[in-house]
Order: sequence, then C-alpha cells, then structure tokens
Amino acid sequence: MPRIPLIEDLTTRPVPPGSALFVEYDAASQWYNALLTIVTGWIKSGGKIEHYLTGQPPDDIRARLKLLGLDDELLEKEDTLRIVDVYTCQLGQKSEEKYSYDSLKVADISIQYARDFMRLEPAPEVLVVSDNFSNLARFNEEKAWVEYALTRAIPGRRSAKRTAIRGIMNGVHSEWAYKQLEGAVDGLIDFRLQDIGTKTKNIMRIRNMRNVGFDSEWHPLKVSENFEVTLEK
Repeated sequence: MPRIPLIEDLTTRPVPPGSALFVEYDAASQWYNALLTIVTGWIKSGGKIEHYLTGQPPDDIRARLKLLGLDDELLEKEDTLRIVDVYTCQLGQKSEEKYSYDSLKVADISIQYARDFMRLEPAPEVLVVSDNFSNLARFNEEKAWVEYALTRAIPGRRSAKRTAIRGIMNGVHSEWAYKQLEGAVDGLIDFRLQDIGTKTKNIMRIRNMRNVGFDSEWHPLKVSENFEVTLEK
C-alpha cells in the first residue's frame, strides 16, 4: 500500500483504507505545505491522488508540486493526480480545469455527489485530500454543510475504501460543528503555531485514531527550502 507521510510516521501500522481523517489547523500553520508533502509521498510510493482545492488556485499547486519533484503534467495525463478545482467558483468565475465544481452550495454539490460518487468502486490506492473544508461554511448555513459532511462526504469515501484527509480551520465554526465532525471521523490530527518566547514553532500531533495505534505527543516540524514538511528529529 502507498504511504501517508507525517501521519504514518506517528502510527504503529498503516492507516486502514477508507479511513476518514480530519486535520484541525491554525490559519498560520504549515498545514498547506504539509498536505503537499503528503500528496507527494503518497504518489511516490505508488498511490493516486484526488486533490480538492478550495483554498488555493490549481496552478499554484502545480508549481509547488514541481518543487517537490513531481511531474504534474504527466501525472495528470495518467490520472495519477486528479486536481479538482473548487477554488475558481468562489471567485464567481468558470473553471477551465478538467475537474471542477461550479458551486459550493450544498444543494448543488449534493447533485454532483449523487452523479459522480454514489457508485464509486473500491480503490484503496486512491487518497482523497481537501485543503480547506471550512470554506463550505462561507456558502451554506452551518447545519446544512455539516449534514452534507456527515451523510455524503465522509461515508461516501469510506464505503469506497478511499482514505480521505480533510483540513478544517480552527476557531471559525461553532463548538457544535466541531463536535459533530470530530465524532464522525476515524482520526483527528492537529497542526498548530506555538509561541516560544520571541519565536514561533510549527507543531503537529495525532489527537486520536480509532483504528490504529499512534503517538499522541506534539512534534515540532521542519520546513525545507522546497517547502517539504518533515518531523524534526
């Protein structure tokens, strides 16, 4: 099986296919760079990626993946890397990407879900990632987007044996929303920016895993010149 960098550096065995993982991150943390490190490591170990972009434009991601040693053009041609543009529609524009959403309203994406995802074949080699799931809250009432996550997004990928990692921003939703989402997933990971005297330190931890043993300690992160994120030794 392909490998999930950072997360599986802190588990006692591989995360089971179909697991639903939420990353709760500080806005100024290294989550976006960490996610690209995860994407790169998964592909380099033989897996495929579905990358849902709500917080960044597609070409920015392609440029960053090049820095990490990936041939994004070839990978997209082979369908090893599938970039899904959920960013452009938020600007009121039409995406020119092969894969995209035209709206983030739950009523609209539920239709797309029923069309594209209800009959997905099991594919444990596919990792589904979303950089900023919190953006759904900009276009929907809280109960509506949380219910979409609980009844569509999370169980849909789980039933297709596609592990999904979704980022959700700290401090922007109600306690009810966080509790509902945290109770529905198999694992919770935190990315924080910690003040230490006059300096700041990026740290991560696994808060909980239901189906695999894990190290729950906070770990400092190192960011290299190409923005690869690793655990600091």
